[in-house]
This record gives sequence, C-alpha cells and structure tokens, in this order.
Amino acid sequence: MPQHSQYLNDDFNASSDVDGFDELDRFDDFDDLSGFSLFGDLDDADDADGIDEFDDAASARPERMRRRQNPHLANPTRKGRLTLEEKARLAIERENQELAPPEGDRWSNWPDASHGPDPLPEWVITEQGACDHELGVLKTGKEADVFLLRRVSPETGQEVTMAAKRYRSDEHRTFHRDSGYLEGRRVRRTRDMRAIESRSSFGMNLIAQQWAIAEFAALSGLWQAGVPVPYPVQIYGSELLMEFIGDPDGTAAPRLAQLKPGPEELEDLWEQLVGALLALAERGQTHGDLSPYNLLVHRGRLVLIDLPQVVDVVVNPNGRDFLARDVRNVAQWFRARGLPEHLADPEALTAMLAAEARIG
Repeated sequence: MPQHSQYLNDDFNASSDVDGFDELDRFDDFDDLSGFSLFGDLDDADDADGIDEFDDAASARPERMRRRQNPHLANPTRKGRLTLEEKARLAIERENQELAPPEGDRWSNWPDASHGPDPLPEWVITEQGACDHELGVLKTGKEADVFLLRRVSPETGQEVTMAAKRYRSDEHRTFHRDSGYLEGRRVRRTRDMRAIESRSSFGMNLIAQQWAIAEFAALSGLWQAGVPVPYPVQIYGSELLMEFIGDPDGTAAPRLAQLKPGPEELEDLWEQLVGALLALAERGQTHGDLSPYNLLVHRGRLVLIDLPQVVDVVVNPNGRDFLARDVRNVAQWFRARGLPEHLADPEALTAMLAAEARIG
C-alpha cells in the first residue's frame, strides 16, 4: 500500500470566460420547480388522499395477511404498498446499478467536464468508456478533501493516477480564507452575492464551486505560462482533477517542509522558487498563501500547489501585503535551513517582485 504524503493543503487568468463565473448561471434553471408535484395535476390531491386511505386499510389487515417486510428496504417500518416517490427512487437505483461500469467506481466524467488547456499531455485519458477507481484519501482539510484516483481505459489498457480535489459545500459552514481573497472576484448577480454573504446552503454551494473554478483557472493560466504547477485535467462541479505529483505507484512527492536539503540543493530550490515567483509577478499575481507546506519537491523539481486563492496584486487593495507575506514565509524557512541571508533577503525579493508586477 503506497504511503501517501499529505501534501495538499485544505485549505485564471485563463483564456476562458471564468472571470465572471458564468458557469454558475445554471442555478437559475431551478427557479421554476416550486410547483412540481409527484402526483401531476391532481385537483386538491384527491387521488393522493385515496392512496392514504388505501394505506390505512392495508394497515388494518390481520398480521397473517401482511407481506413480510424486507429489512433492506429504505423504509422498512412502512406498512402497505410503496409510495410513488419510493417506487421512483428504487427504479433510479436499479437503473444506476445496470449502468454501472464493468470495473471501477464510476464512469469517467471527461465528456461532461470542462477540460484543461491545450496541448493536452499524452497521459490524459479522454476515452468516453474509461473508468475511475478511488484509491483513498490523500488529505482531509477544512474546505476540500483530496483523493487519489486512477483512470483506466479498458479499450487501450492505458491508466493514469491523478489527484481529485473536492471542495465541500454545506457540510462545513465557513470557508476560512474567503474575506481577503475574494476582493475583486465578486459574482455578478446580487442574489448570488447575498446568498454567499449570508452563508445559506445555496450560498455555500456557490462558494465551493467558486473556489474550484478559481483554482482550475489559476492552474490553467499558470501552466500555460510555464509556472511549475500541476496540470489541471478537468473540472466537474466542485471536483478538480489534476496531475498527481508523485510516483506511478501512488507515492506522493514530499512537501518542502518535510525535507532537510544540503547546501547545494537548498540553493537550487531557492533559485527555482524565485523563478516561479517572478513568473507569477510578471502576470501581476502572487500565490496568496505560500508556505513550505504547499510546495512539493519531486525528484529535485519544485512544484507550487494549492492555488484557489491566487491574488491579483494590482486589483486587490491588499495585493502588496499578500506578496510580502508570501516572500516572508518562504524566506524564513530557507534562512532557518542555512541559506545565506544575502540570498534569502525578504525585503529585497519583495521589492523586486513588486517592480515586476508594476505595483512599485
């Protein structure tokens, strides 16, 4: 059983139309369901009353005339016939069982998902008949859980291991990183904004999807710009599938915080990090929550992860503060491991990144 490193924290400038979060418009389709009834257009629900009378009559039968209740039914305490709602639910369950993949936990949802940027890496499986296998939990956090998932194509035999990051919605009532990071990212419709601010169930679902979209967009734009981040394979609802940084057997790359690099490796990792931060600053961005815990090192290569809160330092009024905090967090770790102070000078690096981002 592979030892999974808990490396993803719990916590676009992509070329798509994600900036306005237009995907959220589909919630409007549910506005007209209030008049829906399982009994159709029954007047005064007379037929429904008839069903209740039948149930009462069935309950009054002698015990010997009643059928034995199946303990595996969803509602084993109910007497008499199943309601129409229960029949419909059981029919859907039977249909889902018949449509289940021949192997794996689910069919690949690639055909219905939004896909990562071109060109697609060769390892991405796009076959409609592919199956997904759940391999366990990599990390459980406050806002999202990260799972190890293997996608297999029965036709070609190709398989790939990915990280599946699933943002929670109304299971948890707070997203602890919302307040500062959402500056400049307000959704367009005031009704949705009110739901988000009130933390209603609908609003929490919107927040979960907003964070997933934001991370997918950030990864897409940064990957295209050559920043060392995982490739974003797809997004479907509040689930983000991305490149798994680790070995094919499921062993995850360690976080920077777990390493004890020697002097040469330490300096090389610092140079990689400065290059990544400069690439972000050139786009007018900073990570927003950078620390040794959301930097992976895989075979000597530094990779940035956990990017839903990437900050536009030009638009965000606190942009320079986020930039300075990112630099301070990582510079402190490198200096504590022996990197000379003249190399890991947080003030000098912050000034250089601010100039690159044109914020003075």
